[in-house]
Amino acid sequence: MSWVLGVDSGGSGLRVALASVKDPQRVETVVSRTPVRTGPGGIDAGHLLEELLPMARGLLERAGTGKDAPAAMVIGAAGMATLGAGLRAELPGALRGALGVRRLGLAADAVTAYAGALGQSPGAVVAAGTGMVALGTDLAVWHRADGWGHLLGDCGGGAWIGRAGLEAALRAHDGRRGGSPALLARMESVFGPAAQLPGLLYPRTDRPAILASFAPEVAECAGEDPVSAGILARAAGHVAEAAAAACPPPDEVPGGCEVALTGGLLKLGEPLLAPLRAELAAQLPYARPVSAAGDPLSGALLLAAALASDGLRLPSHPTMLCVPAEPAD
Repeated sequence: MSWVLGVDSGGSGLRVALASVKDPQRVETVVSRTPVRTGPGGIDAGHLLEELLPMARGLLERAGTGKDAPAAMVIGAAGMATLGAGLRAELPGALRGALGVRRLGLAADAVTAYAGALGQSPGAVVAAGTGMVALGTDLAVWHRADGWGHLLGDCGGGAWIGRAGLEAALRAHDGRRGGSPALLARMESVFGPAAQLPGLLYPRTDRPAILASFAPEVAECAGEDPVSAGILARAAGHVAEAAAAACPPPDEVPGGCEVALTGGLLKLGEPLLAPLRAELAAQLPYARPVSAAGDPLSGALLLAAALASDGLRLPSHPTMLCVPAEPAD
């Protein structure tokens, strides 16, 4: 039996899964809660290998693969597109030497999220959590929208909603227009007096996560507070705009395409989802909203199985989905 390995590396750690080529469903998964380090040179390839190799070898040994090398391997990593130069330079040779891997894919986590959600079909996937990015393809090229981080973009994501909610709370504290007494009360119950908020927030290195932690408070207030409801309506508009920008136009995909929404922001529920459905219908009337079929790790496995069987249809890209040439025999 031929085996493939899928890897998902992100802020919460590293996940590695093993599956057969014929049935790329997860056979076994191992998890490390240690995130791969990032330094001045980008993602630390040495640290990734230090974490990954024992996990991969353990999976292969438990599956009884013997000395057979994996048929293919795909690594999806947060930051691969912008911080993955070291990985693209070092991993092909290192993984060939350590595991015998000859077919390798190095993908941005948005690409593995896309593959997990929609497989290898044309369409768009929105990943909305603390941040927000949309990725789409017509199977010829990739289209990306937003994902520029909490200072320059990620519009409609958790940090954006939380920041807008805190601003509305501070407006109410000051007596300015656009303030929300309901959000002010929530802010003070979570963070303490308004005057202390800058000192609590600005020195933190995890500001996006702190801002995003207030997004559920905005959703809780939205039923009775028009300011909170307005924030979520604007967030829905931003998310739909990104989806529309990333989705292939109807003349490129005559049969229409699918749009999937993924990420923890969806847990805010109907206060966000109701305006989001309306915005998607208005901005993408030719696309079919669907539920994501799987997660980024299942996407990495699907892509690895496609590589192993010469069936990769998603477009390669120097930084989004890099497939290094196999070594000459």
